[in-house]
Amino acid sequence: MRKLVLLVCIGGILLSASAMAGVIPTLESPDGKFGFYPVSNEVSLYKNFDDGGDERGETIQLVLINSFKLGTEFTLEFTADYNFGMAPGLDRDHYVEFGVVKPITSILSVNVQRIVSSFEDESINQFGVRLSF
Repeated sequence: MRKLVLLVCIGGILLSASAMAGVIPTLESPDGKFGFYPVSNEVSLYKNFDDGGDERGETIQLVLINSFKLGTEFTLEFTADYNFGMAPGLDRDHYVEFGVVKPITSILSVNVQRIVSSFEDESINQFGVRLSF
């Protein structure tokens, strides 16, 4: 079963790579001071299984990554992961992350993220650096 899921995922990646870019258009002002550039906007649906092959519920995942320019360029990132029927007694959980990333150089960025999840008592703020390679 895991091989079948992997095969379906690889097939989907190959088909989407040859397809036209997403449906969200790029917008840019004539003077170039304002712009919206979609990078990756995806909705994924998963059927979950543990290593022993036991069914572990379903997941819906939303990933939005968009570059935005308002005088300077930065990236807005949003990830939401909702799980249903994971285990007896745990009907559902969620993980939501919102981040703002400011490129410094072509490989170095600084970022701020806010994380809200059902498995943490309170929200978490993250401040950090990112290396892109």
